[in-house]
Amino acid sequence: MGYVQEARENHVKKKVEEALRSKMKQKALKQCDQYTTKYAECASGRTISVVWQCRKQAKELNECLHQYTNDSVLEEMKKAYILQQNEQGSLRV
Repeated sequence: MGYVQEARENHVKKKVEEALRSKMKQKALKQCDQYTTKYAECASGRTISVVWQCRKQAKELNECLHQYTNDSVLEEMKKAYILQQNEQGSLRV
């Protein structure tokens, strides 16, 4: 399947894509909660020094978040949404 054809098949309205992105981010934050907590604990009471003092925690958090917030995850969510819409549409007929 070509890139253009695949892009057409996974096309959703802008509002739907924004909602899916938001859902993706919420899921990522939930999945990476332990890293968020570690980073927050490290950053607590710091100002500028958080940049170098919490570098390890920030890197771990970003790596975790990236697992759940990337283009391939979004494309899978779009495919699932389109399938769900198609199934609902076929039930109405």
